[in-house]
Amino acid sequence: MKVLVVGSGGRESAICWQFSKEASIEKVYCAPGNDGIVEIAEIVNISAYDFENLTNFVKANKIDFTFVGPEIPLSLGIVDYFNSCGLKIIGPSKEAAKLESSKIYSKYFMDKYNIPTAKYSSFSDVGRALDFIDSLNKDNKIVIKADGLAAGKGVHICSCKKEAKNIVHKIMSEKVLDDAGTNILIEEYIEGEELSYLLFTDGTSYSLMPASQDHKRVKDKDQGLNTGGMGAYAPAPLTTDNLNEKVENIVKKVSNGITQEKLEYKGILYVGIIVREGLPYVLEFNCRFGDPETQAVLPLLETDLSDICIAILEGKLSQLQIKWKNKFSVCVVLASGGYPEDFKTGFEIKGLENIATDAIIFYAGIKFVDGKFITSGGRVLGITAIGDNIKEAINKVYANVNLVHFDGMHFRKDIARRALNGKY
Repeated sequence: MKVLVVGSGGRESAICWQFSKEASIEKVYCAPGNDGIVEIAEIVNISAYDFENLTNFVKANKIDFTFVGPEIPLSLGIVDYFNSCGLKIIGPSKEAAKLESSKIYSKYFMDKYNIPTAKYSSFSDVGRALDFIDSLNKDNKIVIKADGLAAGKGVHICSCKKEAKNIVHKIMSEKVLDDAGTNILIEEYIEGEELSYLLFTDGTSYSLMPASQDHKRVKDKDQGLNTGGMGAYAPAPLTTDNLNEKVENIVKKVSNGITQEKLEYKGILYVGIIVREGLPYVLEFNCRFGDPETQAVLPLLETDLSDICIAILEGKLSQLQIKWKNKFSVCVVLASGGYPEDFKTGFEIKGLENIATDAIIFYAGIKFVDGKFITSGGRVLGITAIGDNIKEAINKVYANVNLVHFDGMHFRKDIARRALNGKY
């Protein structure tokens, strides 16, 4: 089989890597890809948003199916476009992708299907949003969320009313997130541990992946600004049988809601969970693989991803037994200094040749110029290692991280540390 992966980041690097290892896959293409992926996939110079040329490429090269990585093409209707051309593609329809592309729609969905989540109010008017903040308990943290897609930068946890009002002004008046901030959510802050539950679904049945834990804050000990993600690990020891049972009940409600709403959904669903006093609440939905969770989860997969995709496309996911390694995986993201705010690029990346064979490099913001890899984005690359236990995986990954260097390089030094000895 031949497969096209749409996207260009670390997530797509991991998806291409997974497909490239499978005997049934003859050729992997990636559009637009990045220079670090060239050893495992052929780069196709077509934008992820150029649906016409993507479909023309798929037809001309007789590609068996397409796998969509990022959220924006999904929100713009790439799946609907491919389906109208009679082409096979993994991902939700434009309508189904609203579970991610509109925070307000996803909240309405949760309300309708009795899915536990934080209390909230939505606003399209700056004045009303500010008045609502004034009415809140002054001692509680306040969560501000942009309604639309914001590349992981649309959620702000504010410690006081003054900070919350400032964020509202930035999002709604100054338009720092463009149209993503036309409408906002203001919701209660739930104190607890966050978990990422990813699942495969063919629209009627689903299969959960090992739960992972992302690290959104840019600095150690969860300090600093929110980012797209500074690292992840899986499976998270926090996921006890009791908790998994509660989350499974939530996922059943989500799956039932997708069926009841007649949403066309053949792909990956990400359910962001926060646990308070042993009870899980849904923070958000993503309609694709998480980034960097994918770089931690996919290396644990034993069943071929291509077999899973075929089962999804044929509506036979319930007939497939998906197997996972009984090991632990940790991914650490190496970022440009200053990320997620202003950062400089163009620095040579040194030491990649020293990475051990039992570690994996997933490339993201990277270019190959004059025989050298140089930085070209905020999150430059991720390094993943697997161990028989979480401590072994942590030690392996940081031993390899310390072999790489570029000017301004920044990474968190505490990825997965909370999993040691149950200290979350």
